[in-house]
Amino acid sequence: MLGILLISSATIEIHEYPEKVRQFTHTIEFDYVEWTLDAIWQKMLQSAVSLEDYLPAKQPSEIIKKSMTTQAQITQLQAELSLLFSDPNIQNKTTAMAPVQQQLDQMMKNKSQLAPLVESSLQKQVGAILVENGFTVLGQPFPPVLYHSTPLPMALIVSPRDKIQQDANISLLSDMSAGDMAALEDRVMHDLDVSALVVPVGGVGVYPTMVMATSDLSYLVETIAHEWTHNFLTLRPLGINYDINAELRTINETTASIVGNEIGQQVIRRYYPELLPSEQPQEEKNEDSPKGTLVEQEAFNYRKEMHTTRVQVDEFLAAGKIDEAEKYMEVRRQFFWENGYPIRRLNQAYFAFYGAYADTPGGAAGKDPIGPQVRAFRSQSRSLSEFLEKISWITSFEQLKSMVTEQPAE
Repeated sequence: MLGILLISSATIEIHEYPEKVRQFTHTIEFDYVEWTLDAIWQKMLQSAVSLEDYLPAKQPSEIIKKSMTTQAQITQLQAELSLLFSDPNIQNKTTAMAPVQQQLDQMMKNKSQLAPLVESSLQKQVGAILVENGFTVLGQPFPPVLYHSTPLPMALIVSPRDKIQQDANISLLSDMSAGDMAALEDRVMHDLDVSALVVPVGGVGVYPTMVMATSDLSYLVETIAHEWTHNFLTLRPLGINYDINAELRTINETTASIVGNEIGQQVIRRYYPELLPSEQPQEEKNEDSPKGTLVEQEAFNYRKEMHTTRVQVDEFLAAGKIDEAEKYMEVRRQFFWENGYPIRRLNQAYFAFYGAYADTPGGAAGKDPIGPQVRAFRSQSRSLSEFLEKISWITSFEQLKSMVTEQPAE
């Protein structure tokens, strides 16, 4: 099997601080070898049975939707347990939590029974759409679409304080509490004088790929396709050179996001059209509309505000004003919190991680020029397969720019 060989460089990235950081993490790092061996075994069992091949055409999709409902119930029950555990007015927490825990255990059992069929069916559906888009070798997608859904590792991101740059990305155990995360970040930042942040991830590009459990089917299929793209790129220069520099990392992640979004949307359109957003007819613009109507339409724009934040932080850091940048980020973190975005910690490491996903304008990428170049190259490509095939062979940002025929506006 190729499981251990096709570990994407999108999974573990270390530049400047390998030993220094690992003195804090070596006892809590995620074991990819153990996970991969177990995932390969699960895939072998699923392949041997192939239950989805014996079901009526529409039944796999119905089972998948049932699994999404079960996952939503699991998430709700987990939240209820957390509230019961935190409630100071409950004296006997064990007694209060017992019936909820019993329900949760049953839901988890139900989900585990559905999981093999759900994973096999989604692999087949995503694979079929990939084939339709031209990603084939002998009529089959290559590499084959294989994913396994389990609790994902957390990732410790390390950046210098004087600039935004991901210098370390270390995968940690999945069961860290918020207190554990904050304590680890504080130790790393204090001892190494760096910026650090523990973040959740939606998927990991090992093979079979690792995908988080979610009740959002659109997000799930997009993530499956996103991580498949990393597998595809790992066999070509762009993926092989993932951790050479920040520019290539951003090109990799932005490319995977573009492919993941397009393939995911096609999967939903084909197999789950009822989940597509209904098309609302746009109301005619009225120059005499009351001002109150216009004010109501100006909802909080997260991507716009995060873009503004990133641009200002970059300006502070470029001027050597590190303390001012960090104070500003804390003020902005509270601003996001007040507007419904509970960001636990906003710092250089936050932007180093989230800024690499530049498939959509704005957001944490700031004025970074790489995202617009990748998006422009996708726009000029005749198909998604042409886009991915050509971009997979680039080895530098300058090479990408030379391939873009119409440069995006600054």
